[in-house]
Amino acid sequence: MSNLPEPTENPDTANPFAGGMPDLGGLLESAQAMMANMQAAASEVVTGQAGGGVVSIEVDGHFNFQSVSIDPKAIDPDDVSLLEDLVLAALRDATGQLQSGQSGAMGGMDLGGMDLGGLGGLLGGTE
Repeated sequence: MSNLPEPTENPDTANPFAGGMPDLGGLLESAQAMMANMQAAASEVVTGQAGGGVVSIEVDGHFNFQSVSIDPKAIDPDDVSLLEDLVLAALRDATGQLQSGQSGAMGGMDLGGMDLGGLGGLLGGTE
């Protein structure tokens, strides 16, 4: 006879696969689709504009700026701050478009709705 207590199952050390194995094939497909979407987004060139198009800036998905175009009508030597504001607004427009596109590329990878089997509990989720 042993003096050791009977083992009891501790929920903290329970088998992480008790809820079943995660769908690794689905996870891989989602990751591959996300990577393809991100590569497409990275090769995209967007144009940010301000002042009704008098200032435009082209930038690619890697945030490499390709060109800046300023209509001569936007240049007023007595109001340089207006031109500075227009350039800044066009930059913000372009980078905002890129960020939206990259967020959309990540949209296919929703771990919140993915069946991770018993692993979900290990990652702080609920089963």
